[in-house]
Amino acid sequence: MSARPGPAPYLADLTTEEAERAVADSPLVLLPAGALEQHGPGLPLGTDLVRAERVAERVAARLDGRAVIGPSLPVGVSPHHLAFAGTLSLSVDTFRAVVHEYVGGLYRHGWRKVLVITGHGGNNAALTTVAQDLLADRPDLEFAWTPLTALAAEAVAAMDVSEVSGHSGEAETAQMLHLAPDLVRAGRLRPGTTALAGLDRLSRLARRRGHPALQVRYDRLSPDGVLGDPTRATGSDGAAIVTAVVDRITDFAREWLQE
Repeated sequence: MSARPGPAPYLADLTTEEAERAVADSPLVLLPAGALEQHGPGLPLGTDLVRAERVAERVAARLDGRAVIGPSLPVGVSPHHLAFAGTLSLSVDTFRAVVHEYVGGLYRHGWRKVLVITGHGGNNAALTTVAQDLLADRPDLEFAWTPLTALAAEAVAAMDVSEVSGHSGEAETAQMLHLAPDLVRAGRLRPGTTALAGLDRLSRLARRRGHPALQVRYDRLSPDGVLGDPTRATGSDGAAIVTAVVDRITDFAREWLQE
């Protein structure tokens, strides 16, 4: 991972005495969640975590000390990428259990507001069930989660993207060019699957928006795991996406923190 861009209120950097004070001074905990999975030949396995952590840092900086960044969840739910080297995946039950344990520890020490920022869409379904469980088990806990991909939709719509675009494509690559350009293997970026015509029948069904969700393995969608043309990505597009995402999360957090 590349170095942090500047001071950030990471819980791991605090002493136990500072953490005790932070419960009152910084009542919101941000938990970055990512994945350790293939991102084609040009992006690192930790792309989703890098994006989540960098966004969390920017949100925390705007909240003027009212939030701390808790421990990251570096491995997510990624069975659809397991055909590619380096990919690790937690089962849904294990991922849910880890989130529960993190939140339980924070709750024990007094935190009552937790926001998971996930850079990996494969975590979404598990986080939905965690939210429901916590609502029943700890009614005084306020737990929320937010997916970076969905928040970036409007900014991505303004980009020039392929008919088939998404994983390791124009938008993700643009964000990494902005957030961690040192981790992008620019010389290895190349188009993956860019058109529905290049997919088999089942894969075309899986990629059609507005249809029932259908999960297929990524090696079936693209030989190199890339959907879209990352060579079109620019750091300026990435900056626009990140700014839009940080704005929306910060606005939500500020309203949430009003008591």
